[in-house]
Amino acid sequence: MQLRMKKAFALLMIIAAASAATAMSQTAAKADKPFRGELALDYSYLRSNAPPGGCGCFSLNGGGGAFAWQFNSLPVAVVADADVMHTGSIAGTGTSLTLSTFTAGGRYRPRLEHLPLQPYGQVLVGLAHANATLAQGANSSVSKTGSAFASNLGGGLDLRASRRFSIRLIEADYLVTTFNNNVNNHQNNLRISAGLVIKFARE
Repeated sequence: MQLRMKKAFALLMIIAAASAATAMSQTAAKADKPFRGELALDYSYLRSNAPPGGCGCFSLNGGGGAFAWQFNSLPVAVVADADVMHTGSIAGTGTSLTLSTFTAGGRYRPRLEHLPLQPYGQVLVGLAHANATLAQGANSSVSKTGSAFASNLGGGLDLRASRRFSIRLIEADYLVTTFNNNVNNHQNNLRISAGLVIKFARE
């Protein structure tokens, strides 16, 4: 009787150990899987040249966020980006401008999970909206308040701080807008961003 009990106890211990090992391996495998979603919260700096026929350059500051969802087993993600930037005085004229952009598109990020630096490139298209005194007609060479086509072409570099958080060291985008300026309806902008990336939803 005691021998049977010992055999049964030993069998239970073997089953328990096997179950624990299986659970641990499943947990480790899950921990090793990459995240599919991420939310970036950024500070943005924009260099713009709204007046045509020369630089006429001025700067805007602001911030925004970007949501990205990685396709399973592919180095490609869909991205939605929103940014709001403002300047209170343009080239000493006392005019102001608030520029909002809402774009979406695709991002390519190579699978480099073992490296701390994570580069990416992206192409986004959408809308831009301008308001404040500059857009309302204080300067006849720039657009009136309203919306226009916008596109972002650029990329960036993230530094992995932990499995769930990364630091966006830099993102640089060539931002094109097409507000009516009575000349070529085309503005060239350089946007520089940096911030925090939060990852979620493992594959």
